[in-house]
Amino acid sequence: MKRLWFIFVLLGVKFGNILCKIFNKSGTMISGKVAVKLQKDFIKYFRGIDYNKVIFVTGTNGKSTTTNLLAHTIKESGKKIATNKEGANMMSGVATTLIKNSNLFGKFNKEFLILEMDERSLRNIVKLLPGKNLCITNLQKDQVQRNGDPDFIYQMFKNSITKDMTLFVNNEEPRSRSLEDYAGKTVYYSIEKNSKTFTKNDFYDVTLACPKCSHKIEYEYYNIENIGKFKCTNCNYKSVKKANTTIKEINYDNYTFKCGKDEYKVNYINPFYIYNYALVIAVCKKYGIISEYIKKGFETFKNPADRREVYKYHGKTVHYLRIKQENPETMQNALDTIARDKKKKAIYVGLYEIKDFKPAYTNTFYFFDCDFKKCVNNSVLKYVCFSKTVAYDTANRMIYAGADEKKIKVYDVEDDFDIIFSDLDSLKTDDIYIITGMKPYKKIKAFFEKGDKNE
Repeated sequence: MKRLWFIFVLLGVKFGNILCKIFNKSGTMISGKVAVKLQKDFIKYFRGIDYNKVIFVTGTNGKSTTTNLLAHTIKESGKKIATNKEGANMMSGVATTLIKNSNLFGKFNKEFLILEMDERSLRNIVKLLPGKNLCITNLQKDQVQRNGDPDFIYQMFKNSITKDMTLFVNNEEPRSRSLEDYAGKTVYYSIEKNSKTFTKNDFYDVTLACPKCSHKIEYEYYNIENIGKFKCTNCNYKSVKKANTTIKEINYDNYTFKCGKDEYKVNYINPFYIYNYALVIAVCKKYGIISEYIKKGFETFKNPADRREVYKYHGKTVHYLRIKQENPETMQNALDTIARDKKKKAIYVGLYEIKDFKPAYTNTFYFFDCDFKKCVNNSVLKYVCFSKTVAYDTANRMIYAGADEKKIKVYDVEDDFDIIFSDLDSLKTDDIYIITGMKPYKKIKAFFEKGDKNE
């Protein structure tokens, strides 16, 4: 009976998709939501799926980019793939992907199924769709209102892993890498020490407890915040000497790196991206995809999830860097981008109240977890902090890092951009950087696009 009900639901949502196309309505993503509401275990009844070629991608940062890059690269090798490229990474999104890539009787019609997974949804999806490959980008502090402490998500990951699963993990990220204990096979990916590698010795520095014995983790160096060559001060847990896939000889100016004997040319290059490339190479190696196809995939990849835009406004260049607010790693990545620009500039930072659900909160711990000192120098002509709730918090963090108070302007407004950017024209620099979360994106984009058209 459940199988018959599945066919009935599937036919219904497929017919709904056809109607949406006929009447030019956006509704294809709704199909998965409807299907799951009508049958909670809907995705369980699809047939023809090779679970050895089901690849889940999850983690705190980089899962969208990695999923898109992996899907694109495997497709470039001539394989037929299905993926939730829209970023719908929960049960309904997976259902939508399967609906789109199956026939009227629920037979999956692709070779590979590559799915970005929300951290909290993974456990329930794996029970219904027992894929044999799990890629974890990293496990960091993120969305504390929703996810709490990273150890909460760690337990969810732990309960999702089985002994017939291959686990792909970052060799330099202690927390997620320790999940190796629960998998049947573990593949480690890594990047070597490079020109952006750094060490830390600062008042705000913290470390995590060893996930195996709870003692202190020490880093020899960092490639990204909380990701680098590490060892436990008590037990034998440490980065493996030789990972399965290691990227080396990274040339940030030429957008190239080497893996094994092969050199790769890419369109995006920073430590975050390089770990994503390493993970994709590791997965491709498992399926025998040769380097020529991987190179082609990397060279032609355009990231739909990229959060950087550049506007021209009254003769100035405005770099808009959107971050995953509540997450120090993406904030740090934005700060590193600014620090690399040695020209005279102004920095605008808008951190907002988080309203995922009630009660909302205004915690700015993620900014205090970051190294803002590298952005504090004579080339910064002005710092602007704006927000109804945490503008002064943001300014204090800048002052703690050594920013000149006289250069800091605070606006305790949220979306009145005529006020926030009122002195932009008078700044004696044409280089402007803006950092915000995703919330004000559409309004800020509209402000600068309208201003550009009016010139």
